[in-house]
Amino acid sequence: MFPEAVFYTSYFDKEKADWAKDLKIKTSFLQIFPDFIKKSRILSFIFYPFAFESFDFSEYDLVISVTSSFAKAIITQPGTRHICYLLTPTRYLWSHEKDYLNNKLISYLVRGYLDNIRQWDFVSAQRPDKIISISETVRNRCLRYYKRGSKVIYPGFDIDYWQEIKSKIINSKSQINPKYKILNTKYFLVVSRLEPYKKINLAIKVFNKLNKPLVIVGEGSEEKKLKQMAGKNITFLSKLSDIELGNLYSKAQALIMPQEEDFGYVSLEAQFFGCPVIAYKKGGTIETVIDGKTGLFFDHQSEQSLRRTIERFNKIKYNLRTKVKELGIKNVEKFGKKIFEKRILESI
Repeated sequence: MFPEAVFYTSYFDKEKADWAKDLKIKTSFLQIFPDFIKKSRILSFIFYPFAFESFDFSEYDLVISVTSSFAKAIITQPGTRHICYLLTPTRYLWSHEKDYLNNKLISYLVRGYLDNIRQWDFVSAQRPDKIISISETVRNRCLRYYKRGSKVIYPGFDIDYWQEIKSKIINSKSQINPKYKILNTKYFLVVSRLEPYKKINLAIKVFNKLNKPLVIVGEGSEEKKLKQMAGKNITFLSKLSDIELGNLYSKAQALIMPQEEDFGYVSLEAQFFGCPVIAYKKGGTIETVIDGKTGLFFDHQSEQSLRRTIERFNKIKYNLRTKVKELGIKNVEKFGKKIFEKRILESI
């Protein structure tokens, strides 16, 4: 949409973010910091507010911040319009504090500092001229925590791109990399960052007891811990191509989403490939999944609630999979990229 745009970020790893190699990128003073500081969430935390406040946007007419944390804190001059595309109010300060600070000692030690950061975060959320939320869920949080109204524009799902991926899978009969051996094809699937609020541990506990095949795709700070608690029926994968991922969606029994999502983009990917979604009935997935038609919901983040919904799914899975294949793409079209572009331009 903005081919001449300059991208500002705290720091940039050219090797790991090769997808961004053609973008015009400017970084903060964090770029010259040693890796042991940049890559430590604790050591780098105190520098982020200063990093984003240090940018100079005086030469721009429009700045769009995309953020779930610090980027909305940028300081602009009266002649520059600042629109914030809000992914969520900062989770560890507001909606999901308990998931991040479950260690009582650490919670006690950082409590005073987090109270100050929470006040700063509220003040920084008043800086954008306009806030656009990615879902009704985020809009409600924005009003609750930041006392600001916002417009909802759902993230754009690139239907043409994923249709191309689907065609490549069909035409080439592409298979997942043979080094990943999934012995039982009747597997369930999780696609997620492996972070505390994603509640992947809940899915693992349930599937350990069910002894059913579960494939978990993703990386994150909880990866080691989750692998240690997982049974032999659970396979971990990462760094997949979109062809491999699409292949997994198309063959999975269902996608499991035990977390409260801000939006839930992967639920759209699953539906596009005809894969039913079993999701926690709270957050963005309520807006992206049609209950009983493209997926099923469970009411509580508990083993019993998830297990009961999986048992219910097993009884109706044939009919549900048929409905997803009929309705999945139609549902996804409501979140199409062209709709997103049109609504963003109207808002600007």
